[in-house]
Amino acid sequence: MTIAQVRDILEARVLSGAELLENEVHSACGSDLMSDVLAFVKDQSVLLTGLLNLQVVRTAEMMDMKCIVFVRGKVPDETILSLAAARGMVVMSTGFRMYNACGRLYAAGLVSLEGVR
Repeated sequence: MTIAQVRDILEARVLSGAELLENEVHSACGSDLMSDVLAFVKDQSVLLTGLLNLQVVRTAEMMDMKCIVFVRGKVPDETILSLAAARGMVVMSTGFRMYNACGRLYAAGLVSLEGVR
């Protein structure tokens, strides 16, 4: 699936990285706890979160994620957008809540690969 397809499924607004929308993604995770992302997530391409701080971008970078989607209509400030752009990440915002956003992506074939049950 491309990041553009993620955008369409989530009816999201692209805030940064529009030139990267044709990049492929194969998995996703949703979390507001960056410690859980670091501890349990492996090989994820898309991070869905409602947390608005620089740690989100730093965590996504450490995990080699290509795209951050802020849920619940949240919009990050320019500091977050600038850091994500410098790291080559797409940043989007969707009005869906975390549960619905994850469910839509899962139903469309984007899965979680970390194996946590």
